This record gives sequence, C-alpha cells and structure tokens, in this order.
Amino acid sequence: MPLLRNNVMSQRIAIVGAGPAGLMAAEVLSQQQYEVHVYEQKPSAARKFLMAGKTGLNISHAEALEQFIQRYDQPEWLAPWIQRWDALWIQQWMQGLRIEPYIGSSGRVFPTEMKAAPLLRAWLKRLTEHGIQFHYRHQILDLKNHQLQIHDLKNDCAFTENFDAIVLACGAVSWSRLGSDGQWQSWLNLDEIEPFQASNAGVEYPWSKFMQPVFGQPLKRVEAWVEHADKAMGDIVISHYGLESGLIYKQGRGLREQVKRGKPMQLYLDLFPDQTSAQLAQKLQPGKKQSLTNIWRKAGLEGAKAAIVRELVPKHLWQDAEQLAQQIKNLAIPLTGFRPIEEAISCAGGVKAEALSESLQLKSNPQLFLCGEMLDWDAPTGGYLLTACMATGRAAGEGVATYLSRS
Repeated sequence: MPLLRNNVMSQRIAIVGAGPAGLMAAEVLSQQQYEVHVYEQKPSAARKFLMAGKTGLNISHAEALEQFIQRYDQPEWLAPWIQRWDALWIQQWMQGLRIEPYIGSSGRVFPTEMKAAPLLRAWLKRLTEHGIQFHYRHQILDLKNHQLQIHDLKNDCAFTENFDAIVLACGAVSWSRLGSDGQWQSWLNLDEIEPFQASNAGVEYPWSKFMQPVFGQPLKRVEAWVEHADKAMGDIVISHYGLESGLIYKQGRGLREQVKRGKPMQLYLDLFPDQTSAQLAQKLQPGKKQSLTNIWRKAGLEGAKAAIVRELVPKHLWQDAEQLAQQIKNLAIPLTGFRPIEEAISCAGGVKAEALSESLQLKSNPQLFLCGEMLDWDAPTGGYLLTACMATGRAAGEGVATYLSRS
C-alpha cells in the first residue's frame, strides 16, 4: 500500500539495483516526499563497488574537467551530467558523509582510508534515515510498463507491484556473480540496446611455450598504441593468455574500432620510448666475442622485453642492429581478441542514447528511467567509471522527480 505523508498519498518509485548509480538516484529522490523502494537481488548493496575498493577505492579523478570528459567514448552525451557532478562535487559529497577525500600523485581521488566499506556504510545509513526502503534478496523477474514481477529469494515467493516510476540501475554484464547478470535486457526492445563488449579487459595472444618463464612479468615503461590513436606510456604484464594492465585497457576503444571496421586487432609497442631508433641501434651493434644475449643485456634488452622480441621479431633480423631497433620501436602484436566479458572490469555497449530522453527516460516507456553501466558509454579505469555511474544516477533521479511533478 502507498504511504500517506502529511495526509497525501505518496507516489511510489522502484529502483532496481543497489549499486552506486541506484543509490545516487535514491539519494536525489529521498529529498522529496516519495515512497522509494530499492530492490537488490544480492544479500547486500553495492558488491561490485566494494570489490573495486578492496585495493583502494578510486572514486574519481582530479584532472581538468575538459580533459576528464574526453576520457569517455560518449563525451557529448555525458558532459552535462559530468559537469554538474564532477570530481570536486564528489569530494564535497564524501565530506558530507564524514569521509575525507585524498588525491594521489596521479590525480586519482580516494577516501583517505582507501577502503569502500566505511563510505558505503555511511551512505546507506543516511539513505535509510531519509526513508529509503531496501529490499535485499529480491530479484526482478519481469517488467511491464509500470509493474514489476518480483521474486523474494529469501522466502521463495513471487508477487507483483505497481509503481509511478521505475529506475533501472542494473549494471552491465561483467562480474555477474556480484549481481550484474544482464537479465534486464529481456525487458527492453533489442533495437534499444547496443550489444555488450568487454572493456578494461586483457587481450589475447597465443604465446609459444618459450614465453612461459616470463608469464607474470612486466614490460616496464613502454609505449602502446593502435593505428590512428594516441600513444600512452606505462607498464604491461605478460600473462599466460596475452597482455594485461591499465595501459592495455586504454587501447580497448581503438581495438574495438578495428574489429568494428572488420580489421584484425593489432597493438603496437615501443619498448624503449626514451631512446631514438638510432640511439638504440648503436647499442645493439654486434661486438667482437660478445654473445647476442650479452649485447642485448647491455642495451637494456633483457628479461620480459628480450623474450617478447625473440617471440615476435623474425630471427634473421636479430643480428641487424638498425632493423632490430626499428622493430623494437614499432613492435606489432596481432591480437586474437579480448578476454571473456565475464572477466572484464567494465563493458562497452548498453542502452543507446537515442532510446532515451535528455532526462534518461526511456522513450518507449515514459515511466522507466535508466542509469549507470547499463547505458551505452565506456571509459578507462581511474575513477571515470564510478563518476559517470554516480552522475547518471543523479540525472535519472532528477528525471523521475520532474516526470512525477507533471503527472
């Protein structure tokens, strides 16, 4: 039954998903006289948020806003919301929860304690005090217009509920064990959804058995790029399946574009970006009575870097210093694909911008609003993912309030 507030029947809102986007929508709606129900199929809230914070919760990034927005693959679409709820706003919001922010040397924003759990506890406490009703272990089976079919997993019973508006904050399809299983896709029209692809994920290459000794070792301070894209510098870890690291994640958008254009995935590395090809060639010149291994070692080409050169550069070029230097400065790696989407940190794809209004209202169902990672946008790691989830959650909450005020 709807609640009575000041002798007025409250409008009922359902939020499906208790991650950062859903919680932000709830926070916006908690400021008004609505009856807000948050449904979460897991036993507790924000499990992916907590998992991301195990090694330090990187919640945003303090770089210049114009540059920040360009990190997204849909910058024009997200810009109005990111501009309102940017890294500075997030830091002030954290302080409102008595969680002090900390900006690392790389510009990444963290809680001073680094952990996600204290922030989440404070956030949930405030939402509960403001009247938000949480229903854990409640799975949504179906959605029809403004009606939800709900399965109470704890008591193993199903029931239906009607709402004046519904916010979907269900996540994408990676890390399904934490709740983002993508079942919500069956509730929408297929033409409203861009198919999901792995993002911020490792890439695959079929190494020979001779690479096994360097599995898990890093290629330190290398430059990586894909064709027609900017170069970036950092470290890359050689794994049993291929390559992994934040530097690899940054190339994901360009690699997906190659696939979209029907081209093979190809990554390029410069193993010595601080040296010119001529400088490197000079160091690689054959010397009398020196083994190839010793020459390479003196040039800095050893360990993982030497192994990947032996793997990818034709053997007949190893003794030709000029050609070898050119190969090392422009090392082409023909990749075979991304790691499975289940392993990805995030996903590209989701509900298309053209299927939604400027207030994130689904055009085919005006009582339905969407936010977070289920939308068709993507970004690298570094605080960008969480910032956009929180910003779109607030935008959806405001959209619901505007819609209901006109109803």
